[in-house]
Amino acid sequence: MVHGRGATPDEILRLARELGHPELAYVAPRAAGQTWYPHRFMEPQARNEPELSSALRVIGGLVDGAAAAGVPPERTVLLGFSQGACLVLEYAARHPRRYGGLVALSGGLIGPAGTIRDVPGSLAGTPVLLGCGDADQHIPELRVRDAAEELRRLGGAVDLRLYPGMGHTVNRDELEAVRALLDRLVEGAGTAAPRE
Repeated sequence: MVHGRGATPDEILRLARELGHPELAYVAPRAAGQTWYPHRFMEPQARNEPELSSALRVIGGLVDGAAAAGVPPERTVLLGFSQGACLVLEYAARHPRRYGGLVALSGGLIGPAGTIRDVPGSLAGTPVLLGCGDADQHIPELRVRDAAEELRRLGGAVDLRLYPGMGHTVNRDELEAVRALLDRLVEGAGTAAPRE
């Protein structure tokens, strides 16, 4: 669970109480200075370096650490809000493989529109939930749609949910969708039917 700019791990971990699976392990890293990278996610990626690469290494270390502890990527869900959502999407796009799930609440892929990510691999049907308000002042709707298209191209089973009039926040429908994704993963199915 990856927090947004200006937030803390404790804040994103509060969502775990809403998800109905206390038996799961919830891990939330802390960004130095409460920010993962310095500029907006739509800036050229080089402008957010070296912080962006450092943040992506943090996510990779958590995925690898979970695998070493017996929780492989296909049983691991990457979830983020805002800057954290952008970070988990970018990590998955750069490291496509089957994950237990990918959840981006108010986020898009990092870099200008049309940024090429020519990497081998596939998300192999990973359930992907993209939720955002169409009135979000930080995340343009088009960038969420672009992320959905790119993640589908990479083989993700994308559930795109755009909420009329909603700003930069998380709503009950998104939390229910995350809970349903976790339900399926815990039950062993680990797949989701796309919805748009």
